[in-house]
Amino acid sequence: MKNLVVFTGAGISAESGLSTFRDSGGLWDKYKIDEVATPEAFKSNPKLVLDFYNIRRRQLLKTNPNPAHYSLNKLKNKYNLSIITQNIDDLHERSGAENVLHLHGKLRESKSVLDHSIYSIEGSDLNIGDLCPKGTQLRPNVVWFGESVPKMDEAINLVLQADIFIIVGTSLNVYPAASLLNYAERADRIIIVDPNAELYEGVEIIRQKASIALPNLVSDLLC
Repeated sequence: MKNLVVFTGAGISAESGLSTFRDSGGLWDKYKIDEVATPEAFKSNPKLVLDFYNIRRRQLLKTNPNPAHYSLNKLKNKYNLSIITQNIDDLHERSGAENVLHLHGKLRESKSVLDHSIYSIEGSDLNIGDLCPKGTQLRPNVVWFGESVPKMDEAINLVLQADIFIIVGTSLNVYPAASLLNYAERADRIIIVDPNAELYEGVEIIRQKASIALPNLVSDLLC
C-alpha cells in the first residue's frame, strides 16, 4: 500500500467559514500578532490573549467540516493515509479523519505553563484562573510566533516516506511548516491544491478551492 501524505493549511478551513490568518477581512485583521500570538503577549496581557482564542474557539464550535475534509478521508481505502495540518481546529477529526498530525497545536486544548502538560478544554472558554492540577495558569495549546514546532521532525519523517504528497489550502509562506515541500524526495506525485498556488518545478498545480478540486482529485486517485 502506497504512502499518501496530505498537508493542509488555512484554506481548507476557510471554506467552512473559519477566519484565516493572512486573508484580508479575517479575524486576524482586528488584532496585532505581537499582542495575541506570542509568549511575550501572554506574559504582558494574558486576558487579551485568552479572549482572542476564546473568540476563535466559539467560532469553531459553530463550524462544520466541508466536502474537502470528507473527500480526503476516502483515500484511506486505497492508501496509507496521513494528514499533517497547520490548522489548530479539529475539523479533520470531526470529519472522521485518522492519523492527523497538528503542527501548530489544537485550539480545543490547553497547556500548563509550568510543565506543558496537555488538557482538554470543556466548552468554549479558557479564562484567567483556570489552573492545571499543580496550580499554575493554563494557556492555549497553540504554537505561537517565536516558539519551536515540537512535531516538525515527525512531519518531516512522514513526508520523506510519501509516495504521493498533496498540499491543500496553504500559501507555503509560514515556516518551518512550508519547508515540508522540500522533503518529498521519493514522491512520484506532488500536487498543490490552492486558488493562488505558485508554480514549482515538477509539481502539479490545481488552482481551485479545495471543496471543488478534492472530490475530483480523490476520485482519480482511487481509480
